Amino acid sequence: MTNLIRTALLAFGVLMLSSVAQAAQLKQPVPAPALTQTDPLAWLNSPPLSLEDLRGKVVLLDFWTFDCWNCYRSFPWLNSLEETFADDDFIVLGIHTPEFEHEKVRDNVAEKIAEFKLHHPVMMDNDFAYWRAMGNRYWPAFYILDKQGQVRSVYIGETHANTGQANAIEADIRRLLAES
Repeated sequence: MTNLIRTALLAFGVLMLSSVAQAAQLKQPVPAPALTQTDPLAWLNSPPLSLEDLRGKVVLLDFWTFDCWNCYRSFPWLNSLEETFADDDFIVLGIHTPEFEHEKVRDNVAEKIAEFKLHHPVMMDNDFAYWRAMGNRYWPAFYILDKQGQVRSVYIGETHANTGQANAIEADIRRLLAES
């Protein structure tokens, strides 16, 4: 599948889901595009990763930017989700896509990662390459990939523990972890 078709399918899926406050499982899994940043300076809490490095794991991609209130209000839930699945083949991968110029500064991003106690890998997407590849339009947005790197679910918006959206995401992760 070409990148253009993949991006169009992802964008269409997100667009279709954006009319509701929350999103859900995609009817047709779509291969996630390759991670776009390979420079070690574009990564925090990890060396550069590829989707191949993540194969065999359920991945939650978290599109965020540090001046987004809805993003950082979701971090307590995200941290608890990581604790819940700490013994499973599950990983959160932060995609920091800046809205403002000062959010492109690596030291500023690192400071916020420490402040919010984020321990998962974070890829700095300063050029919006991965944002565009995924057809994303929102902060925060959560894409759940299965063990083969297929996008299976998309959720949009601030998320807190024990809410409908958080429960749906956790159920999706459990379902995908159970798949062989």
